[in-house]
Amino acid sequence: MQILDGKLVSQAVKDDLKKKVDTLKQEGKKTPHLVAILIGTNGASETYVASKVKTCGEIGFESTLIRYEDTIDEATLLKKIEELNADAAIDGILVQLPLPKQISEEKVINAIAAEKDVDGFHPSNIGKMVQGQPAYIPATPYGILLLLEHYNIETKGKHAVVIGRSNIVGRPMSILLSQNTATGNCTVTLCHSHTKNMKEICLQADIIVAALGKPEFLKADMVKEGAVVIDVGITRVEDKTKKKGYAIKGDVDFEAVAPKCSYITPVPGGVGAMTIAALMKNTLLAAEGK
Repeated sequence: MQILDGKLVSQAVKDDLKKKVDTLKQEGKKTPHLVAILIGTNGASETYVASKVKTCGEIGFESTLIRYEDTIDEATLLKKIEELNADAAIDGILVQLPLPKQISEEKVINAIAAEKDVDGFHPSNIGKMVQGQPAYIPATPYGILLLLEHYNIETKGKHAVVIGRSNIVGRPMSILLSQNTATGNCTVTLCHSHTKNMKEICLQADIIVAALGKPEFLKADMVKEGAVVIDVGITRVEDKTKKKGYAIKGDVDFEAVAPKCSYITPVPGGVGAMTIAALMKNTLLAAEGK
């Protein structure tokens, strides 16, 4: 069993990006600029955004963090996005999800200009991705592909099972793994809450991507020997033995599943780190106008 070390791979990606940014600066070209909008004080969102801003600094990107109270109205947020779309100094815009109930996630995603949508959620980018055209790929699936590529994991002809059908991870992941690419060419089964015989389906899988948000859902008896397991889940579970009062759990019962795997991602230290690295790659592409 080998750990797919997201921290290690993300650092390699960030080191490469830093070299490219240093070159841009030496040539007198524009420094990539990412704007993050954070609404409210959700603990997980605070952590994610702080990590994104910190990573921008490490790479040499410019970054701006815009904060709003969770009482902000939809019109105010959409107006701000419109201003950022029109600002040539801004290359990438991300609005941290989830949003307060009075704001439509769909409207916000659609409002961000497709060429600045470094999260890869805009319908234009999703449509291009489906057709295999150049697009900003959603950051978590993109990060998983970078992880598979780094470890030279064979995907061609493999049976991949994706558990979860969110627009952010599950659906795009299933499409990307099926495409005719170096990290694709899988036969893909997409499972969800209404899937029957999920255990039997998972036992057929060479690659499992667990992205449903249920702590330790994937058990050892659902995984065949030698499978590759990618754990996208990250849930705070109450744990009074921990200093913070909670533990971070993935969607995979790691201790029981890991011994059966050829490769597995840990939580934390796996996919999460890769998501931010992929977001930064998208931001550089946006700055270069690609």
